[in-house]
Amino acid sequence: MISLQSGELFDTTIKDLLIPADKVAHVQLGNNLEHALLVLTKTGYTAVPVLDPHFTLHGLISSTHILDSILGLERIEFERLETMKVEEVMNTNIPRLNLNDQVMTGLNLVIDHPFVCVENDEAVFEGIFTRRAVLKQLDRRIKNK
Repeated sequence: MISLQSGELFDTTIKDLLIPADKVAHVQLGNNLEHALLVLTKTGYTAVPVLDPHFTLHGLISSTHILDSILGLERIEFERLETMKVEEVMNTNIPRLNLNDQVMTGLNLVIDHPFVCVENDEAVFEGIFTRRAVLKQLDRRIKNK
């Protein structure tokens, strides 16, 4: 367990609190919006990473992005879910962390985001750093005092 004594929690790296990529729901660039909406609905997540076949991180897709893209002037155009691709509506302007970044760097980002995607030096998606992971460590430390 990581403790707060001598700032130990804050001296660790992101990889110590990482949820690994194989445990994170994601979609691929070429998936249609229907597939992405199904993934979001089934997992209950508000957003998931968008990857290519080589696991390179390209952005995030959320239910809000999807719904905004199918709203017409007079109705919701559900038929567009089948034809539009994730890459057309995803957010590419996202915060990112590197595996070797310090937890304090991540902490500053999860203030405004529930999770931040983590990649290695080759931009390969390694997992996510979550606000929940930081809060769990803080909670454990407080309860152990």
